[in-house]
Amino acid sequence: MWLPRFLPGTLLILGLVGGRGALVASSTGLLELSLGKFRNVLLNKTIQVEAVIRNIASTASVIIFQVHSHQKNITISFNKNLFANSSGTGVDEGLVSILRPQQNVCTWYLQSLDASQVLGTAVSFAYTERDPIPGGCNLEFNLEVDPNIYLEYNLIDTRIKFAPANLGYARGANPPSCDSDTGQNSRWRLRYDIYQYFLPENDLSETVLLSHLRKMSEVQSIRANGIRLVSLTTEEKTNVHFSSLPGQGVIYNVIVWDPLWNTSAAYVPVHTYACSLTDLVENCSSLGRLSTKIFFTIFAVLGLFICFFGHRFWKTDLFYMGFIVTGFFSFILFTRITSVSYDVCLILTAVAGLVGGLLLVASWWRFGFVLFCMLIVGLVLGFFFSSVIFFTPLGDYKVFHDDAVFWVTFSCIALMVPVVFVGCPRILNILACGIVGSYSVVLAIACYLYTSLAYITLDVLRRILNDDFRQAYTNVPFQTNDLIILAVWGMLAVCGITVQLRRERREIPFPPHPYRIWKRERERRITNILDPSHHIPPLRERIHNKLSQIKEFFRKEQPAGERTPLLL
Repeated sequence: MWLPRFLPGTLLILGLVGGRGALVASSTGLLELSLGKFRNVLLNKTIQVEAVIRNIASTASVIIFQVHSHQKNITISFNKNLFANSSGTGVDEGLVSILRPQQNVCTWYLQSLDASQVLGTAVSFAYTERDPIPGGCNLEFNLEVDPNIYLEYNLIDTRIKFAPANLGYARGANPPSCDSDTGQNSRWRLRYDIYQYFLPENDLSETVLLSHLRKMSEVQSIRANGIRLVSLTTEEKTNVHFSSLPGQGVIYNVIVWDPLWNTSAAYVPVHTYACSLTDLVENCSSLGRLSTKIFFTIFAVLGLFICFFGHRFWKTDLFYMGFIVTGFFSFILFTRITSVSYDVCLILTAVAGLVGGLLLVASWWRFGFVLFCMLIVGLVLGFFFSSVIFFTPLGDYKVFHDDAVFWVTFSCIALMVPVVFVGCPRILNILACGIVGSYSVVLAIACYLYTSLAYITLDVLRRILNDDFRQAYTNVPFQTNDLIILAVWGMLAVCGITVQLRRERREIPFPPHPYRIWKRERERRITNILDPSHHIPPLRERIHNKLSQIKEFFRKEQPAGERTPLLL
């Protein structure tokens, strides 16, 4: 993924051609705004830009001014001199101007904290006295009225929080009290809708972000383009968790709704890629570790073989399933109880998976319990099937934020698969080979190219490893890349299952017990002296003879000593 580095001339052309308004260079020092119209502006550290909006209608009581940039902070303020309670700094910042009677002009000041030029886009929206005021009851942040959404992220989850809103009021009037009353005539009647919007996959460019931010800034546009994930009442906490999607651009916004007047207002949208665009190491362009790529590429090669030939090569199939089960639980154990690095943890997981796969093969060779092996295979397929169910919008229901409800439901769905197929274990094994084996290819693709399908199983692993993830909403984008990869995955699964069903329909369901065959052959060789194998030395003796031959090969020839001629 390539991060474009725009030159000022390129930015100017971008603003003139692609933006709704012309680009304003910071050297002019003045930015003229119109309500609802986006203007691109170039900012630097040395020159402060004055943003002005004129001819404000008398029906407006509040103006929300906001500015956005791709990755570098911008400072906006009510005054030329910066104060903590009248300014804000960030990549998505906004200010609320409460209008006085007869006021028809508003002014704000913009400045970049970076030495180089920064491209930003600015816009302002007006709201009437009946519209709620975003952040009007702020008690946590610096601004008296704070319309901003504050975002924090890590590789696991993304959290947003915002200040509660207040009821609107006319110019010159006193603002309604925030906490003196909790009835229907107070702010407690307000409702909050949280919206999410996904940027195009695998595109981290500045132009794409700034153009799509326009779709998530105004109330009507947010409702038309965003995905509403959750609605909150005033009694609930104004912070929400989402699953992080590193490398995928996401925009969040909140609409506050007054059910009495049926009016709404939007907060300032905020965006994230759940990764750093500026770090030299482990940035958004290099999320896939080399160890992860090696691990899942080898895993996918074996999975592709299992997809088409798993049931025919029964022991390889058992090794693969044993590797999955042991590796999965080992990774959880190593991550939970140790502080080793990710690469070391992945190596230990691979070693544990190899041991687990060999143990499952050894148990089959010695005891020959088909039902036990099918239970393992069925649980793997059941786990995957349950993960797919919770990957759908069903998994975002609030009832599943409770761990007890989630894990009981998840386990019941997973156990249902081996129970349903208990009478036809061969079908169960072929289905598991085709579906699970082909999905390993999807996981390998995810190491090189973003795809939401990888989160089918990753979100379950996140929930196990992170206690706070139970509160996260796990909605993901489903775009062109995902459709193509889904088609490839479906084709591999269907072809693998069909090939194995046709090949195995006239064969015995499972191979015979290996230990019984070996024991029968051993007894036959002992009792039947006419069998040539009866005269083969025991294994221990054969190994001893081989070692002796090797030892003789490397032994130096001893000197013969003095030689005297024969006396005739």
